[in-house]
Amino acid sequence: MPDPVILSAGSLHLDVIVEAPGLPRPDQTLAGTAVTYAFGGKGGNQAAAAARAGAEAHMAGATGSDDFAATLRAALDAAHVRRAGVQTHPGPSGMSVAILDPTGTYGAIIVSGANLLYRPEATAFPKRCAALLLQNEIPEAANLHLARRAASAGIRVILNAAPARPTSPELLRLTDLLIVNRGEAADLLGMPEATLNPGAAAKALTALGPKATIVTLGADGLAADRFIQSPIPAKVISTHGAGDAFTGALAAEWARGIPLETAARFAQAAASLHVATPPADRAAITETAIRQRLTG
Repeated sequence: MPDPVILSAGSLHLDVIVEAPGLPRPDQTLAGTAVTYAFGGKGGNQAAAAARAGAEAHMAGATGSDDFAATLRAALDAAHVRRAGVQTHPGPSGMSVAILDPTGTYGAIIVSGANLLYRPEATAFPKRCAALLLQNEIPEAANLHLARRAASAGIRVILNAAPARPTSPELLRLTDLLIVNRGEAADLLGMPEATLNPGAAAKALTALGPKATIVTLGADGLAADRFIQSPIPAKVISTHGAGDAFTGALAAEWARGIPLETAARFAQAAASLHVATPPADRAAITETAIRQRLTG
């Protein structure tokens, strides 16, 4: 059976990851202990995660005309992601700054740069495309344009509505699977995160238009509108990128024709392996390793 074909249309960032004792309070300066530079952006990360999970992954997005662009394109090549759909626009590429504390918790700020100049009408869907991955780091209009085209071609639309922002009713109706974390679910429903019931939230979000919803809960597992799954334990090194690892792996497995509940469990195994692997070694994660994690 050929590998499932996934198109991830979204952001490309160069991540600056700073290790520090904690997140600074307003007006506070902390002394960090280390800094690394890494390939990122939710679009790029999810494309790479889908490739690691055994998919033929394609990337559509944009880089700038700066030195970061070459780094981002080389990283896609190294991740075995096909990048014919990556555009170049004048100006800076996207970037982010993440602060990572000793527990593996992080906070981040993104500067979108060229990602905001991405032209979705110039994107061609690859042959045999089974799923389109979308996120909220490119303009809503771009997501809507691509979702309309995918839906008309019978291609599943997976929307990872992160970071949270208002989402049009039409985009939600075009979405086959909505993936959000607890905070994003609360924001979309306009309610305090502290009062959120994940299972009820998944059902409420599905009522807004998507065919199915998954609310990821980190170490507490996940809740979907049709099922709840316990976590796969992991010794956490860093949670940075865990949601993207989950989403990319789920897209790959679901595109194989695997039922959503089973595909979600595969994605949990991918996320569990991701957070337990040193960031420098995550590029070596494979579909085989994910399946081994799944079986214990």
